[in-house]
Amino acid sequence: MLILVMLLLYGVNGKTKIEVRIGVILDMDSSTGKMSNTCISMAIRDFYRKHGHCTTVIRPYFRDSKKDDVQAASAAIDLLKNIQVMAILGPMTSSQADFVIQLGNRTEVPIISPATSPSLSPNDNDYFIRAASDSTSQLKPIADVIKHFKWSEVVFVYEDGEYGRGLVPYLSEAMRAIGTKVMCQTVIYPSVTDDRILAELYKLKTMQTRVFVVHALPDLASRFFKKVKEVGMMEEGYVWIVTEGVTSRLHYLDHKEDSMQGVLGVKSYIPKSNELIDFGRRWKREFRSRYPEDDVTELDISGIRLYDTVFGLAVALEKMSLQNRRLLVTYGDSQFSSSFKQKGNSMTDFDAIGTIKRGTRLLPLIRNFRFDGLSGDFHVINGQLRSSAYQIVNIIGNGEKLIGFWSPENDISKTLSNESKGLKPVTWPGDSHVIPKGWEIPASNKNRLKVGVPAKGGFDQFINAKFDPETSQVIMTGFCVDVFNAVIDALPYALKYEFKPFVTLDGKTPAGSYNDLVFNLSKGGYDAVIGDITILTDRSDNVSFTLPYTEAGVSLIVPNKDERKSAWIFMKPLENKLWITTGAFFIYTGFVIWVFEHRVNKEFRGPAHKQVGMLLWFSFSTLVYAHREKLISNLSRFVVIVWVFVVLVLTSSYTASLTSMLTVQQLRPRYTDINEIQRNGESVGYQEGSFVRDMLIRMGFNDSQLKNYSTFEQYDEGLKLGSQNGGVSAIMDELPYIRVFLAKYCTNYTMIGPTYKTAGFGFAFPIGSPLVHDVSRAVLQVTEKQLMNITNHWFKEEASCDQGAKANSDGLGLDSFKGVFLISGLSSTSALLIFFFMFLYQNRETLVSQDPVSQKVAVIAKTFDVYKGDDESRKSNPEEFNNNNNSPAISVFHQEAGDFSHDEGFSTTEPGSPAHDTIQVVEITTN
Repeated sequence: MLILVMLLLYGVNGKTKIEVRIGVILDMDSSTGKMSNTCISMAIRDFYRKHGHCTTVIRPYFRDSKKDDVQAASAAIDLLKNIQVMAILGPMTSSQADFVIQLGNRTEVPIISPATSPSLSPNDNDYFIRAASDSTSQLKPIADVIKHFKWSEVVFVYEDGEYGRGLVPYLSEAMRAIGTKVMCQTVIYPSVTDDRILAELYKLKTMQTRVFVVHALPDLASRFFKKVKEVGMMEEGYVWIVTEGVTSRLHYLDHKEDSMQGVLGVKSYIPKSNELIDFGRRWKREFRSRYPEDDVTELDISGIRLYDTVFGLAVALEKMSLQNRRLLVTYGDSQFSSSFKQKGNSMTDFDAIGTIKRGTRLLPLIRNFRFDGLSGDFHVINGQLRSSAYQIVNIIGNGEKLIGFWSPENDISKTLSNESKGLKPVTWPGDSHVIPKGWEIPASNKNRLKVGVPAKGGFDQFINAKFDPETSQVIMTGFCVDVFNAVIDALPYALKYEFKPFVTLDGKTPAGSYNDLVFNLSKGGYDAVIGDITILTDRSDNVSFTLPYTEAGVSLIVPNKDERKSAWIFMKPLENKLWITTGAFFIYTGFVIWVFEHRVNKEFRGPAHKQVGMLLWFSFSTLVYAHREKLISNLSRFVVIVWVFVVLVLTSSYTASLTSMLTVQQLRPRYTDINEIQRNGESVGYQEGSFVRDMLIRMGFNDSQLKNYSTFEQYDEGLKLGSQNGGVSAIMDELPYIRVFLAKYCTNYTMIGPTYKTAGFGFAFPIGSPLVHDVSRAVLQVTEKQLMNITNHWFKEEASCDQGAKANSDGLGLDSFKGVFLISGLSSTSALLIFFFMFLYQNRETLVSQDPVSQKVAVIAKTFDVYKGDDESRKSNPEEFNNNNNSPAISVFHQEAGDFSHDEGFSTTEPGSPAHDTIQVVEITTN
């Protein structure tokens, strides 16, 4: 026995190699089958030429599936039952692989297939190894392309069967993640007739969506795109995106007539290498020698990956041989064991297959492995081949142009190294280089959007309709038209339309008012209405409006009058409140000064009328700094210093304001509000056809007081005439018109309040129109980015009129001088309080006496009225009263009678008795 084992081991390690039977299921007569057959044969030969020391060798057993699912299953049963293969390569399609994978799970034989359907998952089928990328991995690149071009809607066209149906839910999820709607899912059966394809395409052509994602195998895709071009859907404005199943096999498609010109596609990225280039040359020679009658000589990614798959399988078998040499040596006669017992003739082919003995040993070696192959990093994880990057290609003629890459790290970029984001220029269907909007109204004339516009003879800056006799077309111009065109351009899709003026049959006169135009839209006369249409509540009951694109409100225009002709213009620089406050502070300041100076300054004494005159004279004389009275009290001086500062501020401001009023034309409205006009029974004008007429009637005006006008010139003429001469006293209109009118006529007119709120101008659509939301969103975009330029284009010339001269400058208000008045008031009041407390302190004996309050008040009042000027002068300037060599010094003392007892040693009254008249003692001294 020992000798036998040694002989067997010697045979394995020495010259004999163990054959491992591997089944291969291909569509032998198809181009893909021929390419795959060539790649598998070359892979086996190349591997064992490079690895001559191997103890195993793969022996392939090829079976033809004949493009049929049942034939593929039958071939698999034959390989498992009769050949007893260790593993099966194939089938190549998802529909054929579905049942074969179930056989592999049951017999524990690994099924290595490039089937890409996500419904066939290696996670759910332990014995299924996907030798290709899951088709869901390409959805992220496709979604990022759609997001890059900002397409909001797509249509999904897919081939019926396991290959197509499995991708549907994943595509919907990928589109939802980027905010794009899948508007329709169209299924095409592989055996469908050309007429049926045409019928489906005509149905798709009636839709507004113009972005289509096609997921089909090459045979059906080739037929499908021929019909696409035939029905005119390969023209400008359309977008077609194909999945990797088509992009990686473009050479198999019959598109010599440019039926796929401008189509975008994604396919897995394979880095270029010398080994790949060499293999491509050898593969072409091998293919031509095998199939000299076949013109297809292109090698695609599926063949390259199949080549790497065979390499990986050969490596796994060799590892298995090294781990289990003895078992592999005995491999040969029967590797299957049946768990079923035959009962007569009832045993089926499934029952007879049984399970493999060594499949579980091979499985872990091929479910997870990694090496550098022809396709780059060939990495299988848990039975799934990983793809790290994708190419984005643009089909041009019979070839393709690389326009960018996608990778999980960098998303979309022009180069794989992420040097620049985005994509290279794309040639779209119809040889267009303009990025399609992705959505548009079907282009037939009957479905073209009919846009109604008001016909009017004036206000051309806003909207103007002209008929071109040469082209028989209506040419629309104006601010509202430019805004509408900008909004349409901002939509994420193309929208074809034509303007239809709202005119009578003769085509010359308006067919009605703006309300009539909106009502006509609600009855189906138009698909939309644009122009200077104001959004109103009663109109919104019949149509749907977009967001407004102009300022909102209705106000009044009235003539101006020149204030320089007024005899009382000198009163205008200051407002009434400021005049009153200033006068009050003059009187208050004069009173405070009189209180301080009355007892010590002869200028502030005398009869009552003289003192009142002095009080007013002194404070008002500070306006021109003409006061000559000498102030004795320091408190007076302090108050006057502060007050002079206030006067300086007031006079300077008054002078500046009056100068401005006299040198600049000051304009004031003739009327301040509409009620004044109504009370006087005067007339008001409005724009012809406008809703403003109804507003005026609701305010109480009658028809005889209302006049309609059609141009700004008529506005001007009517206002100049006035109500007394057949014109109007005011014009009521919307703010956009008022702005333009006032800018044009500068100083002649003024807008007065109040402003009656409205919603502004908007575009109208029938109720329930799907365009309202998108157009409103585009209005916001235009308002933020382009509206200022459009406004300047139409109204810049009028707006350049110098409106500085018409400024309705009001007088200076009290608010501007609150600070200085506060300072003056606090200063005067504080000084007054100090004086008051000092005076009370000096007369504290009177305050604490037992006399009645009335008597105390009388005494204090008399005391306050006593003149003490000479005493104060002596105290403050004693040198003036002593030692004068040339003249006697005369001192006059004002003293209450009660004080003499204290000063001269005698008394005329007892302490605490009422004070008597003042006694003057004159002392004359000489040298």
